[in-house]
Amino acid sequence: MKKLGFGLMRLPQTDPDNAAAVDVEQVKRMVDLFMARGFTYFDTAIMYNGFASQRVAREALVDRYPRDRFTLATKLHNAFFHSKEEREKVFLDQLEQTGAGYFDYYLLHGIEDGSYKDYESLDCFAWLMEKKSRGLVKHIGFSFHGTPELLEEILTKHPETEFVQLQVNYLDWESEWIQSRGVYETAVRHGKPVIVMEPVKGGTLARVPPDAERLFRQREPALSMASWAIRFAATLPNVLVVLSGMSTLKQMEDNLSYMDPFVPLTEDEKALTQRVAGMINARIAVPCTGCSYCTEGCPKQIPIPRFFSLYNEDMRENLEEKGWTINYTNYRHLALRFSRAKACIACGQCERVCPQHLPIIEKLKLVSAHFDH
Repeated sequence: MKKLGFGLMRLPQTDPDNAAAVDVEQVKRMVDLFMARGFTYFDTAIMYNGFASQRVAREALVDRYPRDRFTLATKLHNAFFHSKEEREKVFLDQLEQTGAGYFDYYLLHGIEDGSYKDYESLDCFAWLMEKKSRGLVKHIGFSFHGTPELLEEILTKHPETEFVQLQVNYLDWESEWIQSRGVYETAVRHGKPVIVMEPVKGGTLARVPPDAERLFRQREPALSMASWAIRFAATLPNVLVVLSGMSTLKQMEDNLSYMDPFVPLTEDEKALTQRVAGMINARIAVPCTGCSYCTEGCPKQIPIPRFFSLYNEDMRENLEEKGWTINYTNYRHLALRFSRAKACIACGQCERVCPQHLPIIEKLKLVSAHFDH
């Protein structure tokens, strides 16, 4: 299997304020190009694109290609079931929504300290094995957002797991919070292939600071910034596939240009990515990937990732010199459609579901102090 996977998470939209308003015709063109170049791995989940991703997977892929031509992965999230009966209903709904008949890869979604207890309480690993024995699932695994120590515990207890999905990118490789290197090396020790998520960190590594971009351009003038991030992850020997949440046909074309054929990074190029990581980390105020898990249950409908993106952009500017940026206007427009950052009531819902374990409430206070005046 070629190493690039199509993450159906940040699909093109016909309405930027409605994640479920997916531009299905553009997705079809993206799928067709992806398949024509010999790539086959597609990744979806219940809540992606405002709960529309699995339906779009059916429209753009399943209904248009023979089932043995592609590889489809989806996930069971602990937020959507609280009993064995509800769990079964979720799975049957997924089969119906996708029309896939079976799933090539099926994952317990977003395991970390809190959710792991939920999955264990309903014996979900044994449930996965039962689905595999019936041919409804071909390969079983889980996506993970915890510590190397927790991953060690899970893989020791559940050697039946066939793969793990991890957040791996050059910015988080040495991060004390994400610990990409630590969880990757834990999976290697247990002989588990790794599927990589967030290789471009929600687009952060596609738009690096100018001085960092110059370093990459000096080495490879024609390559995009995203190419360095995706190739970094794909170069790791235990990586099975790298998921890219492509949002446009142009992004698809760019990814295919350097992943077909795929050329691994040299040791010097790996070192360059770590140098750039240091430069970027010095400028990021809020390391948000824009996954939007936090927004679904926000009682005040605060567009948290979009506010963080605006804030990060301003923190990279010389504000003393500029005094004003267009992001003040962008913030005001978003606040009119949703809510201001200062509307946060500190309920903690967002922090409980954040895969990056960000102190969202405190960061929203910074956003508010910057923009709400």
